[in-house]
Amino acid sequence: LPVTENSQVKPATSPYGNTKQICESIIKDTVQSTNDLQAISLRYFNPIGAHESCLIGELPLGTPANLVPFLTQSVAGIRGQLSVYGNDYDTPDGTAVRDYIHVTDLVAAHWDALTYLRRGGESLIANCGYGRGYSVFDVINTVKKVSGTDFKVVIAPRRPGDPASYVADATLAREKLNWVPKHDNLEDIVRQSLDWERRQHNRS
Repeated sequence: LPVTENSQVKPATSPYGNTKQICESIIKDTVQSTNDLQAISLRYFNPIGAHESCLIGELPLGTPANLVPFLTQSVAGIRGQLSVYGNDYDTPDGTAVRDYIHVTDLVAAHWDALTYLRRGGESLIANCGYGRGYSVFDVINTVKKVSGTDFKVVIAPRRPGDPASYVADATLAREKLNWVPKHDNLEDIVRQSLDWERRQHNRS
C-alpha cells in the first residue's frame, strides 16, 4: 500500500473485480487495434457522498450493499442493525480500511480525463482515490457524530475476497490529468450524504 496502477491485479478473488479487469482488457485491446483511438480507464476506489445541492446522491434499490447509504438509512430509521464484516483484520481497529472518494471529485476526474484526451493525451490507466484510508468503524463513528444518532452494530464473519486495506496512489491522475480533489474531509462527505437522505424523506 498504497496501490499503484502497476500493483499486482488479483481479480479472481472477486467476480466484481474480475469484470472490471475484463473491461480494461477489452478497452486496451481495442485501442491497440487502431491508431485512431485513445482511452483512459479510471480505477475508482470507494465513491461515496452526494452533491452539496442535495439534488444528486445515492439512492440504491432495496437494501444498500454499500456502507454509507446503509448508514444514512439507519439514521433515517429505515434499516435495522448494521453488520460489520470482520473485526480481526490487520488494521488499527480490526475493521477493513478503504479509500473513500467523494463522488464530486470523481466527476471532476472524468472531466479532467476527457480534457486530457482532447488535448492529444495518450491512453492510460489512472487510480481515483485520496491516498488515505478510513476503517469501517471510522465511518460508523463519523456518521454517529455528525448525525447525533446511535444505532446497533453487530460483528459478522469476514466476507470472502475482502482485502484488509485498499488505499490508492493517485499520483498519476494528479500529474497527468491535473486532477485536484477538493472534497476529502470525511465529516463533510457524511454530512452531505445525510442531508441527501433527509431530502428524500422530506419529499415523500
